[in-house]
Parts: sequence; structure tokens; C-alpha cells
Amino acid sequence: MKKIRIRYLSDKIEKLTYIDGKSDWIDLRAAADLHFEAGEYKLIPLGVAMQLPAGYEAHIAPRSSTFRNFGLIMVNSVGVVDGSYCGDHDEWCCPMLAMRATDVHVNDRICQFRIMKNQPAIRFEECEHLEKTDRGGFGSTGIV
Repeated sequence: MKKIRIRYLSDKIEKLTYIDGKSDWIDLRAAADLHFEAGEYKLIPLGVAMQLPAGYEAHIAPRSSTFRNFGLIMVNSVGVVDGSYCGDHDEWCCPMLAMRATDVHVNDRICQFRIMKNQPAIRFEECEHLEKTDRGGFGSTGIV
């Protein structure tokens, strides 16, 4: 089992919990009361700083209910916290854009994270042709 060293920067948020068997994503909570007007961008402080295990990074994404409950969109779609962001004051935040006026309160579950192994070292090998069959499309949609 991996350990994550965590420093709580707010005594108002609930402590993080990992619920084994339910999901491997862990909810993060707002550490401040914030009001958004439609079209307004703000960073939501999450009240934690963490030191991830060596060779790991954190991926942060909105919860599936965040847009429905708050009308907020995470502006970078997914956030990546690398291992160098590990100091006492490196507070995790969630960059959000409001699609309607809304309020976020301390302890609202606003996003979630999981840790992933860092990508291994790779090198690119240039070639004239790829060996696999061409699917003839764009990404996985098959639509041009």
C-alpha cells in the first residue's frame, strides 16, 4: 500500500478518506466559500498539500455531479500534479469556470483525484509507414 504524506491547510474540511472497493478516486473538498457569477473563473482552494510517493503523479478531475450541482466546468479538463509540487504551501486548487451564478461552500465535494505511476521514459522513432491497418478516421470515432 502506498503512503501519501498530507498537510491540511484548513481545519474546516473533512479529512480525506479512501473507500476501498467503491472507487479508486478520492474526493477533494472546497476549503473556502466562493460565489461565482456566470462566466467567472476562479481557483477553488482544496485545503491540502501532499507529498506523493516517488514515481507517482496525481490526476484531478471534476466529480460527475459537479456541473449538475454547481454549473462549474474545470477549465483544464483534468489537472496533473507532479511530484515536484510537494511543499508545505503547495496547496492543491481546482480551476473552475461558472456557466451560471453559483455558490460553493466549505466542504462541498468539488473534484476528485487518483495517483498514477509516472510515464516511463520513451523515445520516438521516425518512420515512413506504420505497420498497422489504417482505420481511416479521427481518434476512436472513425469520423473524419
